[in-house]
Amino acid sequence: MKRPLTFIFAVAIVAAAGTFAASELIGNRPQVAAAPLKSVTAVSAHLRVGVFEPGAPRSYTPLQQFAIATGVKPGIALWYSGWGDRFWIPFADDAASHGALPFVQINPGRVTMSDIASGKQDAYIGYYARAVRTFGKPVIIGFAAEMNGTWDRWGRGHVPPAQWIAAWRHFVTVFRQQGARNVIWLWTINAMNLNATSASPQPWWPGDNYVTWVGIDGYYYRATDTYQSVFGTTIAAVRQFTSRPVLISETGIGPVAGPSKIASLFTSARQDHLIGIVWFDEKQDGNDYHQDWRLTDSPAALSEFSQAAKAAQR
Repeated sequence: MKRPLTFIFAVAIVAAAGTFAASELIGNRPQVAAAPLKSVTAVSAHLRVGVFEPGAPRSYTPLQQFAIATGVKPGIALWYSGWGDRFWIPFADDAASHGALPFVQINPGRVTMSDIASGKQDAYIGYYARAVRTFGKPVIIGFAAEMNGTWDRWGRGHVPPAQWIAAWRHFVTVFRQQGARNVIWLWTINAMNLNATSASPQPWWPGDNYVTWVGIDGYYYRATDTYQSVFGTTIAAVRQFTSRPVLISETGIGPVAGPSKIASLFTSARQDHLIGIVWFDEKQDGNDYHQDWRLTDSPAALSEFSQAAKAAQR
């Protein structure tokens, strides 16, 4: 996952419900019934174009600047949440008021999947769920993403798939028990093209009853990368065990691969009837896996993205 390099997990081991005051997570809003999801869970004829911008979720301004620069109004607004962080209702409100689905990826940090599965973290999960329920409008939630890769503590080689599944199911169950029915559950995997370090995702599948959409994170790192090599193979693997709609939940096409591949990304995603594409719009440095994904740093990439995204949204 190409989360910001400045991103720091807020590690909080929650031992009792009293650890968090409700006002810390949901403010003083009255409790409201969760919104139905029929209008957003169905596959539409056009792509939702989403974005992650540094500064989210503390401010929605970077997403407005993205819309001005690209001429594309984001339909999905992504941010990352460390364990112990609150649900950012003000950012979610701003996203909804601009016509975007709020999308949060929740990362366990150093909290173990076994503790989550056994209920030891229910106090925090419950407070977060009530905050989401209070927000009331649809929210995309991913949890412990890219588990088929090896780089996170909850991923392959660190946690057995059965234990990961137990944690995912328990996480979803707590939300349902709290009445948070406005969640689009995004089971997020990594594309299988990353030097064979991302395995087939099937062993981590928790079942259709616990997943709304499938998310795939994948980047064009190399000059040889194409839609088929980055996403096509992974989508084919997913289709072996579920027909749930697919969202490209995090992507970028770096300067090594070249901006000319942006158009085919959108065209191919439409042909595959995907839900949308979420662009990771941040500059990173260090190696092939941390390139400059920011569109405004490349006039050619900005132009290609603008044209392709506008066509996909029609």
